[in-house]
Amino acid sequence: MSNQHENVHTCSCRIDKSGVPGLEFSMLYIENATLLTDGRALRNGAMVLEDGKILAAGPATGLPVPASAKRIDAKGAYLAPGFFDLQLNGGFGLDFTQDPCTIWEVATKLPYYGVTSFLPTIITSPMEKFSEAIEVLRAGPPPGFCGAVPLGLHFEGPFLNPQKKGAHNPDYLCLPSLELVNDWTAANLVRLVTLAPEMPGALETIRALRAQGVVVSAGHSMATFEEGLAGLGAGITMGTHLFNAMRTFEHREPGLVGALGALPNTEVGLIPDGVHIHPIVVAAAWQIFGWRRIALVTDAMAAMGMPPGEYVLGGQKVIVDDAAPRLQNGTLAGSILTMDAGVRNLITFTGCPPAEAIYSASRTPARALGFQDRGRLTHGCHADFVILDENFHIEKVYIRGELVFESKRREN
Repeated sequence: MSNQHENVHTCSCRIDKSGVPGLEFSMLYIENATLLTDGRALRNGAMVLEDGKILAAGPATGLPVPASAKRIDAKGAYLAPGFFDLQLNGGFGLDFTQDPCTIWEVATKLPYYGVTSFLPTIITSPMEKFSEAIEVLRAGPPPGFCGAVPLGLHFEGPFLNPQKKGAHNPDYLCLPSLELVNDWTAANLVRLVTLAPEMPGALETIRALRAQGVVVSAGHSMATFEEGLAGLGAGITMGTHLFNAMRTFEHREPGLVGALGALPNTEVGLIPDGVHIHPIVVAAAWQIFGWRRIALVTDAMAAMGMPPGEYVLGGQKVIVDDAAPRLQNGTLAGSILTMDAGVRNLITFTGCPPAEAIYSASRTPARALGFQDRGRLTHGCHADFVILDENFHIEKVYIRGELVFESKRREN
């Protein structure tokens, strides 16, 4: 598609190397788009937005152009909700656990990959590091910030099973404790906690976290099927990177994977990079859990968006090649997957309609965390959306109705 700059709603929030001032809003009418929302594709669609919110979206024939709106011709491109990554450890050479202050710097670049919302993830580390991350997020963004919105924190650890520690530092693993999670509350912007439900004290901790408004996810676990069900009964509603760092799914002992699959209202994160899970297993999970229950996550670390080399994850040295990051002993240490590549992989691995892959990257994570006004193209939702080409590469990204990124691949 050609780049018609005169048809682009340029704004003071466009991402570049120099940084930018605040947002400016106006009414926009985007037409001639294929809308991908709620798992469906709608051709010849249009959308009206104003002051950072969607006013209406649907067939262009039933959506007249407001007199005060600026018109943007999508030229038949896909228009979809912005992507929401529930599990992101860092990127662009920066590690959130090592330095939580880097959250804001990474956020400015995430729209390159279609991400408009995310949960910065802090992995197993000294307890002071979790408190530091809370303070960073509570302090808010730096002046002139423009980028993906961190909607809260994901604490992955330290209440994990040492037998499934993965790339987490065993020196900092500990048992679940009510005292340790006393300030892990929604009010303190802690949105998601991953723990192993079979560990002593886990069930009481799960109940406490749920009472504090935190979503609890099961992961890095050796839980049996029965232990998994007990965790779900205590308040777990998600599973962290399905299959990875979990007891192997077996026909006589389905373990945590089986427990998560047994309850219809449980969502699971899935890393579709072709390394963490074989593509045929991604396809099988898609059939078992269904696209409404699978949240595409990257579990990306500092090497995302960077060349191969040596990086850090939670204080540990990681060697990164063209395929994946690994500790020196060969253990996978997060991924280098980007959300847009994950969407393309889901389409390839499962053969699903593109609208379903988009749902997994946007609506499922928003719904899992209770954000009803994100991940959809409908009245009242945040105007965070992406425009993609026919191969599902990012062309433009809007946050709160403002153009923040436009791909350099587009030519005049």
